[in-house]
Amino acid sequence: MKAASATDWRPVPAPAVVLRHDQARDTDLLLLPERVVVLKGGAGTLVGLCDGTRSVCDIVDELAERFPGAPVATDVPPFLERLRTEGWLR
Repeated sequence: MKAASATDWRPVPAPAVVLRHDQARDTDLLLLPERVVVLKGGAGTLVGLCDGTRSVCDIVDELAERFPGAPVATDVPPFLERLRTEGWLR
């Protein structure tokens, strides 16, 4: 990911993607046309912050505050970029 892209990109789920919590499995899911992606750990919380108003830096800052000591600065941007590559975020 380019440096400018990392600071300027304001991720939001693609139009056909819906974030849902599955109470039976107590996990978050991404619902896509003809596909379900099970999100593990804090991935659902992370995707929930992708509302188009926060930049990647804003999301990293918020998660760093919520989870002190977690490697969010190094883990979050590549994870978001992977979701973008998959077409799940835009």
